[in-house]
Amino acid sequence: MKKLAPRTRKVRILATLGPASSGSEMIRRLFLAGADAFRLNMSHGGHEGHAANVEAIRALEKELGRPTTILADLQGPKLRIGTFADGPVMLRPGDSFRLDRDTEPGDARRVALPHAEIFAAAQPGTRLLLDDGKLVLRVKAVSDDAIETQVEVGGQLSERKGVNVPDVVLPMAALTDKDRRDLAFAIEAGVDWIALSFVQRPDDLAEARRLMGGHGQLLAKIEKPAALNRLEEILEMSDAVMVARGDLGVELPPYAVPPLQKQIVESARRLGKPVVVATQMLESMIKSPTPTRAEVSDVATAVYDGADAVMLSAETAAGDWPEQAVAMMDSIAHSVEHDPGYLDRLHFTKTIPDPTTSDALAGASQTITTTVSAKAIVCFTASGSTVRRIARERPSAPILALTPRATTARRMGLFWGVHAVRTKDIGSFEEMIGKAKRMALRHGIAAGGDKIIVLAGVPFGTPGSTNVLHVATIRGDELRVHGEG
Repeated sequence: MKKLAPRTRKVRILATLGPASSGSEMIRRLFLAGADAFRLNMSHGGHEGHAANVEAIRALEKELGRPTTILADLQGPKLRIGTFADGPVMLRPGDSFRLDRDTEPGDARRVALPHAEIFAAAQPGTRLLLDDGKLVLRVKAVSDDAIETQVEVGGQLSERKGVNVPDVVLPMAALTDKDRRDLAFAIEAGVDWIALSFVQRPDDLAEARRLMGGHGQLLAKIEKPAALNRLEEILEMSDAVMVARGDLGVELPPYAVPPLQKQIVESARRLGKPVVVATQMLESMIKSPTPTRAEVSDVATAVYDGADAVMLSAETAAGDWPEQAVAMMDSIAHSVEHDPGYLDRLHFTKTIPDPTTSDALAGASQTITTTVSAKAIVCFTASGSTVRRIARERPSAPILALTPRATTARRMGLFWGVHAVRTKDIGSFEEMIGKAKRMALRHGIAAGGDKIIVLAGVPFGTPGSTNVLHVATIRGDELRVHGEG
């Protein structure tokens, strides 16, 4: 069938699948509405359902001829209190309340806390946040068997509610047994990205990386205050990051999240790592067909800041208007990117190339594009690393990434401004230039008379060897009837 035209939008849209959006037909509608990538939330649903969605996405990919990205988001460790003997209890400010190792059902004076890690890390003065931060306890004393606290912010507390500990680094692994099973499933299913939840330090990424065995890319979710203290190191150890504003907003005051979002986005962009902004972006569209003006402004801010992708969570997973939520996000992004001042704002963040040939050429491609008014940057890539470097520069022209590897093409679905195409490898300089021109024409990225920038590595087919940059002009008769090859 005829290939779909590339998206003209630069920022990517990541849509979460769930009860409201599973199945081939809805996935197709979300894709056509603007979704570039799909998130499987491993906190919900079973492997059978996720496998069916993967199969549907791959079938759609084949039908439409567009590499499509799948991200599996691991649940991570969940800290929860125990049960209560007589239903929910009321905690009032000033009350004493004990969390202990006793497995008996609790009452208004105590409840079980089956997490040794909290006992090991808590100390007098530490805050414990219950039920997504609705209740706040202040630790007064810690022993081997009990944590004595005073209620600072009270309210009704029911059993098995979550516990957040924002003031300390918990001595616990980022991967649980469930995560390891989910990770094994995701790798077997052939997903493209693995998202690791509740990252606190760079070491948290090591086990996931080892278990992945070179399959897929690793995204670190920044949702713990402890991660902010070692953000640069976490960025170095990961392939991408997510500003997970939900849990970040539980453990920090709400007003602290916007500047931290900008800090994380800027740091990721500086290091050339894709960054996703997520959580509550169009929250009201879970129930309403239209968002609030504040939500529109929130999405627009992420786009203006240069995020590689913006994510929809419950809006598409469980909402009443999943297709409309994707279409709205698409419209917001288009509106921002057509602002004459958009690219100037993007370049407020300075990116300094590493002292490598690939980085030097990636940086030069943006300058040359502007100088000669090139219509596209065409990059031949095996691993996608040079394309990621080019995307870091946020060029004015679209990036056409040509790769022989399906896995590489799919992973680039979270890269800003990239249209990935799987095609046969090249063997000579002349073939490189000819194919770059034909592909730019076929995919509607350039026309006869336009200039394009072409990047590749010699010897051809060698990952990480980008060392050629060429400016080519497309003649009107360049497009052949031959297959894309």
